[in-house]
Order: sequence, then C-alpha cells, then structure tokens
Amino acid sequence: MDFALDPASAPQGFPPIDFRRELNDEQFAAVTAEPGPLLVLAGAGSGKTRTLTYRVAYLLSRGARPGDILLLTFTNKAAKEMLHRVHELTGVEPGRFWGGTFHSIGHRALRMHGAAIGLPRSFTILDAEESEGVLRDAVETADKTFFKDKTHPRAGPLHSIISMSRNTQLPLSETIQRFFPQHEAIIERVPLFAKKYAEKKREASILDYDDLLEHWLDLLKRSPETAAYFAHRFRHVLVDEYQDTNVLQSQIVDLIGSHHRVMAVGDDAQCIYTWRGANVENILTFPDRHPGTQIHRIETNYRSTPQILALANGVLLAQPKGRSFEKELRPHRANSEKPYFVQAMDGREQAQFIVQRIRGLVDEGCSLSDIAILYRAHFQALDIQLELSRLQIPYQITSGVRFFEQAHIRDLIALLRFVYNPSDTAAWNRIAVLLPKVGDKNAQKLHAAAHEHARLMQQDFIDALATDDVASRVPKDAKEEWPKFVASLQQVKEMMRTMKPHNAVEIAIDGWYGDYLKGAFSNYISRLDDLKSMIGFASRYEDMQELLAQVMLLNSETSDRSADPDADALRLTTVHQAKGLEYSAVFLISLADGMFPLRRAIEAGDVEEERRLFYVAVTRARDELYLCFPKVNTKGGPAMLQTPSRFLTELSSDLYQPLKMKRSYGW
Repeated sequence: MDFALDPASAPQGFPPIDFRRELNDEQFAAVTAEPGPLLVLAGAGSGKTRTLTYRVAYLLSRGARPGDILLLTFTNKAAKEMLHRVHELTGVEPGRFWGGTFHSIGHRALRMHGAAIGLPRSFTILDAEESEGVLRDAVETADKTFFKDKTHPRAGPLHSIISMSRNTQLPLSETIQRFFPQHEAIIERVPLFAKKYAEKKREASILDYDDLLEHWLDLLKRSPETAAYFAHRFRHVLVDEYQDTNVLQSQIVDLIGSHHRVMAVGDDAQCIYTWRGANVENILTFPDRHPGTQIHRIETNYRSTPQILALANGVLLAQPKGRSFEKELRPHRANSEKPYFVQAMDGREQAQFIVQRIRGLVDEGCSLSDIAILYRAHFQALDIQLELSRLQIPYQITSGVRFFEQAHIRDLIALLRFVYNPSDTAAWNRIAVLLPKVGDKNAQKLHAAAHEHARLMQQDFIDALATDDVASRVPKDAKEEWPKFVASLQQVKEMMRTMKPHNAVEIAIDGWYGDYLKGAFSNYISRLDDLKSMIGFASRYEDMQELLAQVMLLNSETSDRSADPDADALRLTTVHQAKGLEYSAVFLISLADGMFPLRRAIEAGDVEEERRLFYVAVTRARDELYLCFPKVNTKGGPAMLQTPSRFLTELSSDLYQPLKMKRSYGW
C-alpha cells in the first residue's frame, strides 16, 4: 500500500500556507511530521485544536485528498469548527471530508456496509427515551415483577448500567460493582435483561446509540474486506481528545488505522471521564499498540500566568511515576501574582469571601462572565448560591440547574412541605405520583379520600392515609409500596413535632424517598450527597416553617433570571463541565480531603482521576486563581473539622500565597 505524500499532487489553486510562521516550534514539528503513528501530547492551553487543523491543511498541501482523511472528534461542533477553519485555510469544502463524532461516522459506515453483518440498510435509530422503552418491555417480558421493587433501577438507570458495560467491554457484574454498587443485589439478573433487550432490537431492525459503535467494531472484526476498505480509504486517521476514548473507540481506531498512520491528540493528565467509560490506558498504551510511535509534546501555554502554570506543573509532578507521560507546561505570558490560598471557617464564610472578592474584581474592570466558581460536586455550591441570591448577583450554573431546582431536591422539599401542611395539594401531588401507576388524578382522589376520612373521624390527616378506607383506593401496582410510603411520612411528622428541622430532613432521606432515589437515578450516589447537604442547611433553622419559607423565597428570587449564555453573569460549574473553558479569575472551592478528592473516590482508590480533575481545574484560570479551604464541614449535620486537600498539601508552599481573611472579609 503506497502512502507517499506528493506536494505536486496538491489541488490546483491551493493557497500557500507559511506553516513555519503560523506555528510555534512544537506545533510545527507535530503538524509537519512524516505520516506514521503520532501521539501528540497537548497540554492545557497549548493550541491543540490549532495543531489538528493545521495538520489537515498540511496533509492537503502535501498531496493528500480530502477523502483520504478521517477526523474523529467527540462533538460534531468540534469537527465542524475544525473543518470550517481548514476551509478558510485551504478552500477545501468541509463536505469533502469524513469528519465528525465516532457515533456519526459509525452510522455512515453501517449504512454503507452493515449488510456484511446482517444489518439491513433500513435500520432505524432510537433516541434515549425510545431505547429505555424497548428495554422496559424487554425486562417485563423476562420478569413482570422487577420494576415493582422501587430499589431496583428503573429503565433509565438500568440502560445506563448496560451501556457502561458495552462501552467499557467489562462484564455486567464488574460494571455494577465498580460503577453502580447500589445495585449489587441484582447482579445475577441483569445479563438476561441485556440479552432480551438485544433480541428485541434485532427483531425490529432498530439500533440504539451504543449499537453505532458496537456494530461498527463488529463489522470491522467480522468483515476483513470492509476493514481493508476503510484502512485503504482513510490513509490518515486523526483523533481529537484521544484520552477520552473508551475501549470500543480505541479498538475501532486501531482497526481502521491498522496501517499505523494515526495521529492521536490528547493529554493523559486531562482524562476525567472514566464515569462515562473513558479509559486512560488507551492513550498510555498507544505506543505499544502502534510500534514506532513518535511522541510530540506541545507544552507552550498561551492561557495562564507563569505562576498558575508553576502550580499546575506541581500537580503533574505529584502523579505516580510511570503512570503518566512526563510534561511541563511552559509560560508564554509575563509574570504575575501567585495563586492565593484562602482559609475560611466554613462554607458560609467561604461564600462571603468569594462574593466580596468578586465585587473587587468587577470594580477592577473584570466582567462577571469572565469569573468562575468551580467545584467537585454540585452540593458544594449550595452556600455560594445562597449568598449570590441574597445579594442579587446574577449567576449561571453551566453544570446543570440551580441547587433547589434539581428534581430530587424539589421532591424532598415537597415531602417536607406536605407533612408540615397536608392541605398543600401541590406538594402532595409531586410526591404521590412517584408511586407506581399513580398519576395526577389518582393522587387527587387519594388526597380527597384521606381528607374526608380525617374530617369524619377527627383524625390526623397523615394517619388517615394509613387506614383501610384510603389504602383500598390505591392503584394495584402501588399497594405493596403504600404502607412503607405512609410509614415514612409518619416518621417525618413525628420528627417535626419532637425534634429539629435537620432531624426531619435526615429521617426523610433515610426513609421511603431514599429507597425511591436508589432506583430512579443512575447517579444515585451524587444525588444522595446533594440530599445529605440539606441536613446541614436545615440545621441553620430552628423550626420547619422558617426552613421551608427560606427555600421558597430563594427559588422565587432566582427562578425568573435569564439563562442567556451571553449575559454578564458569574459562572458556577463543576470541574467536569469546565473542561475546555477558561476564565480570567477562578475560585476553586471546598478544597478539603473528602470534598476534593471526594471521600468515595478515596475509598474506591480513584485518587489519580481526582488529581487529574484538580489539574484541569487550576488550568482554567488565566490571571487569578483562588484555592479555597473551609476548615469546618456542616454538610451532613454536626460540624466536623476538615483537613486541606491532599492535592494542596503535596504541593510546595512556595507555589501559592496565603490570603488572610478578616472578619469584615477584607484582605
């Protein structure tokens, strides 16, 4: 197979590009490297996208045809932006390339060649909701009683379990133990459900999202002719964000790139999506699977100050030897201030400091939209959201909805509202419909029946729910769950009567709703953390009326704010959602062991991914970085002393400067 590049074969009228002038030395070396296995380690802020774009342009300038090049990305937006830039550089239309996400390219491949593995050309693709519906039918075919147990995963979370197993190529049992430990009790039952689900799809000639990868890989393995066709057609395979590939994607790249003319661009230090199936081993072992790999490091950072980069390099140095590629970010910008280390008494004082400093930044000319507050988990932003709402400072949460607008938080508040005031039919309707086969009309009928019984018998409303008169009206599918549901409401009522609000919150989480949560959401553990943070929040109030009033007031203050992404509003986001973004000033909050890294990550031995997350977080900052440590944690109730994050203590103290807080929150 001849892959020689011939500059004389470049398209007529191809505009001359001075690659030497347009690129720095590191980028130039990677862009102009001889075709072969290339691993480009692109540090944060180093021009990764620019390098890939110019690589495509360089290949074209050396005689490669657009059809020779396959560009694989993780978002269609990324592919469109790169190919649009290539068009600007070369005049070659984007439509002449095969460029897009793994799933979109897989779809094209299966439409063309799926018949080789028995896939009809007329197959249709299910969306997420439709996939869950087919899985639900498959499960009920195999076991009609499975979904009646509320601790069992519903169709959505069950689909997530099966999807994770497929994308990681791990057995279902290991997938559940590693990623969904709350469902270990059903390990033996899930393989049959997965089998029935696959059969139903096959019978109906339908594919779900994961099938686009799984069948594509199957096609390349089972049809040597097809694999040879793709390897010959795509003489140059370029992969963006290679560290985020899962096992399926990595195997697809290896088969299509069996000629080893693969350029993988990424950064092992930014592999932070293993919870989606990403496997850092793919990038670490790339040179082993592609002999003769040239490794190019792009380490000149155009984003951050030298002092921020010095701290980021300190994070990289703390990685275990031999389990990462060595790299060192080098600054392009002039010297500035070291990152600040801020100790606060607790989350509230941390929030007060941040708000005060943000006001100072705005006075100095920084826009609110160029300031970000980053956190490891959503619940850690509760205090800062409260403080921003209180002071009417506009903010946007780019990692989801505001804390009190999340479904599980609204469920919990509705449960508390109803127990406190059984006449609150809106709160009742929200929690009652969580029961199997209870819709709005049934919920209203049950409430009316309990109200009438309580009136006639001079009985407490919630106790009336437990009577045979009301229970007889409960839909058949909810009858088994009804006594536990009512018992939980009665326990919460007793806590409200005899104890403090935080005790009532705790018993509500431990009761029926906690069991419901386990089956309702695939990210049960993080949602449970959110709910537990409500215990600490509730401990600030002496009675339930005050707690519920404050929650409602906070929601009314923030729910009508504009979600315009271009608005000048402060950005609040998890570190995961901040990847790829940058801000003038970054506040990284809750830097305590157990908070960042999270306790469950420490216990599971996943500290290295947490360290990579910390690296991603600090490299989001251009000019100023604030590392905030609250000494006391009140998240789960009683105050507990915390120790600074190990990611801080393992750094040399010369890399940051302490910022002393005064009680007036000056500095």
